[in-house]
Amino acid sequence: MIPRGVPYEEAMQRFRWPKPEKFNIGHAVCERHPRQALALIVEHADGSVRNWTFGELLATSSRLANALAAHGISKGDRVAVFLSQGAELTLCHLACYRMGAVALPLFTLFGEEALEYRMENAEARAIVTDMSQLPKLLAVRERLPHLKTVIVIGAGAHGSQFLDWDRLLAQSSDSFATVDTAAEDPALLIYTSGTTGQPKGALHAHRMMLGSVPPVEQWLGHWPRGNEVMWTPAEWAWIAGLYDALFPAWYYGTPVVAHRFAKFDPERAFALLERHRVGVAFIPPTALKMMRQVDKPRQRFDYNVRAISTGGEAMGEELLSWGRESFGTTISEGYGQTEMNLMLLNSPEWFEVRPGSCGRACPGRKVAIVDNDGHVLPPGEEGQIAGWRHDPIVMLEYWRNPEATARKFAGDWLLTGDLGRIDEDGYVFFKSRDDDVITSGGYRIGPGEIEECLMKHPAVAMVGVVGVPDKVRTEIVKAFVQLRPEIAPNDALKTELATYVKTKLAAHEYPREVDFVDALPLTTTGKIMRRELRRLDAEKKAGR
Repeated sequence: MIPRGVPYEEAMQRFRWPKPEKFNIGHAVCERHPRQALALIVEHADGSVRNWTFGELLATSSRLANALAAHGISKGDRVAVFLSQGAELTLCHLACYRMGAVALPLFTLFGEEALEYRMENAEARAIVTDMSQLPKLLAVRERLPHLKTVIVIGAGAHGSQFLDWDRLLAQSSDSFATVDTAAEDPALLIYTSGTTGQPKGALHAHRMMLGSVPPVEQWLGHWPRGNEVMWTPAEWAWIAGLYDALFPAWYYGTPVVAHRFAKFDPERAFALLERHRVGVAFIPPTALKMMRQVDKPRQRFDYNVRAISTGGEAMGEELLSWGRESFGTTISEGYGQTEMNLMLLNSPEWFEVRPGSCGRACPGRKVAIVDNDGHVLPPGEEGQIAGWRHDPIVMLEYWRNPEATARKFAGDWLLTGDLGRIDEDGYVFFKSRDDDVITSGGYRIGPGEIEECLMKHPAVAMVGVVGVPDKVRTEIVKAFVQLRPEIAPNDALKTELATYVKTKLAAHEYPREVDFVDALPLTTTGKIMRRELRRLDAEKKAGR
């Protein structure tokens, strides 16, 4: 922890990463805290609340670890967690970390194809899900030869076909000895979108936890202070929800609110801040933009949030001004990606926030602008934003993809694929993506996976997918579709194609706009010219 009052420049010079040979995330975020201390506040859809202490989490995760071990799960095995915010999700992560297994988070909005690809690519041996997600799993289970154990929350009478969560835990011991994992041992496999083909799995080690905590401390104004309650609407299937909010809070033994919005409701969000006396929060920009639409929140809700962090999309001055007016604090923007979380931050209590900048390097972190060969460029010159590859927060590799792993690094630098520049004081300014990844509602979406999905539809001959500007989501997914000769274009087919992606792939990745075209612009080697598609979209909308 960096003491308050230490200037940024001095802190960066003094900071040294701890380099323990042994480290276990489960032990660090749960086992070393007082058993009676409050850890989790779960607000259910019906308004009921269930509080969990660290002792309860420890005992129940021990039961789950023993149950998984009894069904053949051992160190290094991948265990899929197909759940939304709630106690059960956290228990799965704790059990995996404590037994040395690798947690595989899966977003509940994933459709069958997205689920199948990640499960098969990871060779997951077990999955924990609930009845709401079970139909998706059943649709693809026969194509998952590595999957041996299925645990279902609420299985009840179906318990003979699947392992019922409650029955399984009741039969297991609440005592489990946490495995003495090395800091370099794998702990988390989380998939990130790419521009072509299927997503890649970023494999992280237990040491990632050590790399997450110092930045979050400064991001939230020298946090923790007292026992401030943490909340985030970001799903716990993504790196930000897990390691920018949940686990950093538990590392310091502070409580977290869990509540799953079926659809994010800004009015209910303000009410939740009041009801649970939330002191710090990580709120993605899209959620902030929706909360900004609530009329006079300070007059209608009695909340007192000391610090708010955000990331995933650029923050404009208008949104920052609204944040100061509505919360009495400057919202702190951060920057990072799944492969290297929290590279840059803005910390209003620590240093000046410069408009247009996504911040300065996090404590202990090295960030530079480099060329494609990894040579550091001088201030003011445009290049790729890059992070020091030897940082504890950097992934071990792309799962079983050495070619993609090699392309991600240049010398000692991890290449983000984002273009930007750095000024003399170390402030980094993002310009654009160097590839075609779409940023929508805080999610990074790869067009390649959507194109592959749409190509399976019988009406589609060719398709190109791009991100186009949107005031609320930053970008939305747009598909340019060349139909088969015998198919007539119509609005009903547009809706059908969008629904097809939503059902097969993911509800956050479907094209919100579909245009039919006679032919797609291609390079001489047959590749889709996505830049030309974005130009066509801009010209069409300008013409309107």
